[in-house]
Amino acid sequence: MAVLRFSPWIIILAVAMGMSILWVLSTSFVGSGGQLNKEFEQIRKDPLKGPGYPPILAYWISGTGGENNKILRLLKAIYHPRNRYLLHLDADSMDYERKELGLAVQSERLFQAFGNVDVVSKTYAVDRSGSSLVSATLHGAAILLKTRSDWDWFITLSSSDYPIVTQDDLLEAFMGLPRNLNFIEHTSNLGWKEYPRFNKIVIDPSLYMRRNKKFLASKNTRDTPDAFTLFTGSPWMILSRSFAEYCVLSWDNLPRKLLMYFTNVPYAMESYFQTTICNSPSFKNTTVNNDLRFFKWDDPPRLHPISLNNAHFETMISSGAAFARRFEEGDPILHTIDKAILKRTQTGVGIGSWCLSGIQNNITATAQSDPCLTWGNIDVVKTTSSGNNLRKLVSQLVGNGTTDDHCKFP
Repeated sequence: MAVLRFSPWIIILAVAMGMSILWVLSTSFVGSGGQLNKEFEQIRKDPLKGPGYPPILAYWISGTGGENNKILRLLKAIYHPRNRYLLHLDADSMDYERKELGLAVQSERLFQAFGNVDVVSKTYAVDRSGSSLVSATLHGAAILLKTRSDWDWFITLSSSDYPIVTQDDLLEAFMGLPRNLNFIEHTSNLGWKEYPRFNKIVIDPSLYMRRNKKFLASKNTRDTPDAFTLFTGSPWMILSRSFAEYCVLSWDNLPRKLLMYFTNVPYAMESYFQTTICNSPSFKNTTVNNDLRFFKWDDPPRLHPISLNNAHFETMISSGAAFARRFEEGDPILHTIDKAILKRTQTGVGIGSWCLSGIQNNITATAQSDPCLTWGNIDVVKTTSSGNNLRKLVSQLVGNGTTDDHCKFP
């Protein structure tokens, strides 16, 4: 048991110290000898930062075996040259799937040009209902912190997610916000979750096995902690760079101590980051109690939201969310979003003002015409009517620089 309790701490501490054994396959380098293709030298540049410029978003996109195409489609739907992307397939994927994903990214002229998409080429087991998902998320944040020094927010997505606004709309909505805000759903009202989630003890074999394994329930129980207050909420979040760095480096020991506790908590991804941020004096007043996601639940709700379809389209768009889930591969609603919102072709990326022949010239993407084959200024964003609801929601949540949604203790 002692080994099980310490294994995630060892994993995350190793990541934070830059000693992870996982490799990153960078698409910034192509050709032999790791040399940058001469064709793209002139357009490769870092996004401009500072007042008046859009933020830079760092995406951690995770999936499992058989989800190459879903991840690639999601990547193209949320692509913007300003942003950073890290893709990961867990241990239920095969070596050839990870290689195919890396080659698919490398073969895209656009990704090659801007060099902002990376693929984790080696993998590890992840139980999405266990604490190994927290470990994987922290590892993703650690890689992005180490390899990319300029991003502002860390966004977690799975292969079942999809954007319902353009990246221009999302970047514009975040442009005037304080960069320390964290969009993280949270509550200290544990309700029915207290006993099955926090008093029961579970073991996550995915922390020490090569293949994904479901967590094992112990007959033992434990008391609810009194050294810190437990919070719970959505496992999907948008975290500030400063808070992500705090969780990875753990300079005041709170994130590490909580990581030890949450090793034996089921669905730890729904509680670890909420409990960490709300018990931290430095970050508890940086929370916005909304994850900017749209879900549709059964009544009564089950463990996972229902799959979305075209019948949910209007409600989904009017919600003001930036992302929605759950989507099945090839579902017609994805084509509806592509056509009505993202203006992306079957193989292209979501349209933005940086597309030289795109929004500026009012060109609509078709199967024969990709408006993002030529590129313009990546430091300018242009909003669309589809992003109005997102802008209204963010404005309501944040208001005039204050929010009533900071952590509330019982």
